[in-house]
Amino acid sequence: MEFDLEDPLANFKEQQNYTISELFASETNHMPSPNCFNSTHCEAISLIFQVQLSCNLEPFVAYLAINYFNRFMSRQEIPGKPWLIRLIVTSCLSLASKMNSTHLSFSNLQREGCKFDGESIQKMELVILGALDWRMRSITPFPFLHFFISLAEIKDQSLKERASEIIFNAHNEIKLLEYKPSTVAAASLIYASYELFPQQYSIMRDTITACKHIDQETLEKCVDLMQEMERNEVKGLMKDRRFLSNETSTKRQRI
Repeated sequence: MEFDLEDPLANFKEQQNYTISELFASETNHMPSPNCFNSTHCEAISLIFQVQLSCNLEPFVAYLAINYFNRFMSRQEIPGKPWLIRLIVTSCLSLASKMNSTHLSFSNLQREGCKFDGESIQKMELVILGALDWRMRSITPFPFLHFFISLAEIKDQSLKERASEIIFNAHNEIKLLEYKPSTVAAASLIYASYELFPQQYSIMRDTITACKHIDQETLEKCVDLMQEMERNEVKGLMKDRRFLSNETSTKRQRI
């Protein structure tokens, strides 16, 4: 059965009340430690993004691979050898693809510098599986999106889409690893509702903060972090546009 990030428990639809409580109770088992990452983390995440583009992988596959990588690295002392990090990344991508029933092109992987034979990848997969206690059905922010939206009774699909986009854009932010998946989901919905539906923003905020599983102070800090990340992203886009504009102007002057 193909794993769905939005439905990590097999009987989610049949026993929603039970499984939502189970999700909140189990989410910390699927969190990495944010204190163990260094420069190799950024390199690994960048490589996963490169492979995602090269192999045309679904965003969920890349997200799951990053989750596996972060959790594995927080449980193991790994020397920062470039070839070893690439092998771990390759194996995480392979596992995530298998969970999503997605074909992973090894020829494309090799073009990205991941030149490993199948036996080496399989051995590393077993190491990763053991380190993660075979907990591959990761609990991420995505199943909590549906839960919070249903509580607020907001029907517009664009809210969930925008919140998902915020989560995808933020999954290389190390500071965000301090927060539970449910808190990340709640913060993304509050931020998205403020952007898209200002009139319904207070409904979403009040509904989420009333949830017994959510700590309001922690949630506010997470929302502030997301706002900062979005501002930095906008600044980066503006710099790129100014650079392209200046470059085009220079070329015209030369012509």
